Amino acid sequence: MAKSQVTFNKIEKEKKRLKKREEKQKKKEARKAEAKENPQGIQFAYVDYNGNLTDTPPDPSMKVKVEAESIEIGIPKKEEREEEDPTRKGKVSFFDSSKGFGFIIDAENQEKYFVHVSGLLEDIQENDKVQYELERGQKGMNAVRVKKV
Repeated sequence: MAKSQVTFNKIEKEKKRLKKREEKQKKKEARKAEAKENPQGIQFAYVDYNGNLTDTPPDPSMKVKVEAESIEIGIPKKEEREEEDPTRKGKVSFFDSSKGFGFIIDAENQEKYFVHVSGLLEDIQENDKVQYELERGQKGMNAVRVKKV
């Protein structure tokens, strides 16, 4: 005699599925009933001066007039600066010649800049006073064209 193909687990899954379907149908009917009671809803949404959405229009007396010519589209050009000397001075705070990199502390702003052996014009060691230029690297500004002072 063969066993029944309907197991307890299958029956429970079917009950859950039917219950879920009924709940979904009840929610759908509740939404329809609510829509019949309040057919308009919010027809307009306004943005107040703080950026919040409201259902009341903003006060026209607080309106600010902006001229179209004053609006700049695009990136403004950088102001021409006086030609500065691109070379900077600093002190080598750390340099590992076996690994080929180190750091230089700027004399003016005390910023640390990365230096690689490929950016050296002459060999340097820790505590040497150096002259260098800055270039943008992958992870920030790098010291290049480094030489002793």
